[in-house]
Amino acid sequence: MLDRQNGTVLAFDFGLKRIGVAVGDGELGLAHPLETIHVEGNTARFARIAALIAEWQPVLVVVGMPTKDDGSEHELAPTCLRFARRLKGRFSLRVFWVDERYSSTAASMALNESGVRGRSQKQVLDQMAAQQILQLYFDEPEYVHEM
Repeated sequence: MLDRQNGTVLAFDFGLKRIGVAVGDGELGLAHPLETIHVEGNTARFARIAALIAEWQPVLVVVGMPTKDDGSEHELAPTCLRFARRLKGRFSLRVFWVDERYSSTAASMALNESGVRGRSQKQVLDQMAAQQILQLYFDEPEYVHEM
């Protein structure tokens, strides 16, 4: 059983071009999309993440770990794991990861249902995927792993 902490939790949907960010409350177990980080270079990316961590003061962070449909490791998984380790090392926070193989699909479906379709989704899809990742952390502890 996962030992949940009350307080703010940030989640990240890591991508090579964009990083989706969601925020939630550990006590309520509710996730909300926050923003999409779309800047070039690790220095700028981590500067924005540092600002979000300073603003939200999370008790822990969650990272979506990409896997293929059959459960095997996705090509992006090692890069995503490195990102998660950097979060842990730079910010001295507990870092958890969850299998995010369907988060973008679920986010796209939710956006379609709300009337946001096609290219209009691009601006918010990653933060909605981060929301899906964080909600999975809250709802399905058997899929959660601590770094």
